[in-house]
Amino acid sequence: MEIGLGKNGRRAYELEEIGIVPARRTRDPEEVSITWQIDAYRFDTPLMGSPMDSIASPETVIAMGRQGALGVLDLEGLWTRYESPQPLLDEIRELDDEAATQRLQEIYAEPVKEELIGRRIEEIRQAGVVTAARLSPQHTAQYHKAVIDAGVDIFVIRGTTVSAEHVSGRAEPLNLKQFIYELDVPVVVGGCATYTAALHLMRTGAAGVLVGFGGGSGHTTRSVLGVAVPMASAIGDVAAARRDYLDESGGRYVHVIADGGMTRSGDIAKALACGSDAVMIGSPLARAAEAPGGGFHWGSEAHHGELPRGERLNVGTIGSLSSILHGPSSISDGSMNLMGALRRTMATSGYSDLKEFQRVEVVVNPHR
Repeated sequence: MEIGLGKNGRRAYELEEIGIVPARRTRDPEEVSITWQIDAYRFDTPLMGSPMDSIASPETVIAMGRQGALGVLDLEGLWTRYESPQPLLDEIRELDDEAATQRLQEIYAEPVKEELIGRRIEEIRQAGVVTAARLSPQHTAQYHKAVIDAGVDIFVIRGTTVSAEHVSGRAEPLNLKQFIYELDVPVVVGGCATYTAALHLMRTGAAGVLVGFGGGSGHTTRSVLGVAVPMASAIGDVAAARRDYLDESGGRYVHVIADGGMTRSGDIAKALACGSDAVMIGSPLARAAEAPGGGFHWGSEAHHGELPRGERLNVGTIGSLSSILHGPSSISDGSMNLMGALRRTMATSGYSDLKEFQRVEVVVNPHR
């Protein structure tokens, strides 16, 4: 599309602008499989919890694992900066909106402690669930040995935008391909939002690629940086990169994980319909009674020391983690029984598993 005489742009779509089309065949929801397997790890649901302090403490990561999902602990969050972060979580909940960002910056100025990295990972491992933990690209080289030594199962390298080729004149950048090659654990890396960026990340040997810029509800990257790629189109582009890389590599399958911008069960279904293998969500889980944020939600972008690109949001509390994931739901807005809704969507459109469901027809409704 022509934006002006000197600039063209492609029309892209958000998840809310598309709809899933039912097929001629329907199924019973009980006969639908929503299991997801990445590397050697199999999960009852295609769902990852975002590595945000408002939803992911060691206790809630364990709880997510027991509910069939994959929780991810942020290794640059409060749990690795403080021996006991509960008083600070209580304080964050009580902050007024004007003071929240500055106080978050002060709280997160405390250095990360390597001994706490190992202790938190060990705490999750002892519970017998798959252990996943996140570092930013900037700190992966510094702390990865402590993470691997502690026995993490899945390593997540997550930033606002992660590239396979970061150019820096100040410091030696992380060589993702070499780094992943030398690790014995699967690595999930992102975010990215284009075909080319995703293809380059897949060539590093990553087991999964995160699509999107994370943050979702509390993210202000669009306003602060002007960076934004609508999720439905981004997932479709990265899914195309997955298909082409499958041919290029002779059969190596890289998982596409939609990250951010999904607040309702319908958003999750549409992300999978566009081609993602799983989703990473934050704000829906921040509304669980067990969430450390106590009804408030924020990501790592909200406390950036130089240029915050997120906000602390009051999302409220609506029920237990179990009821949000698996029901029963007492609310009709798609915020509870997320996995039950996914089963029903797949059953209504006639698909029995997630790989088949990626072929479902979708329509565009840009004026919604």
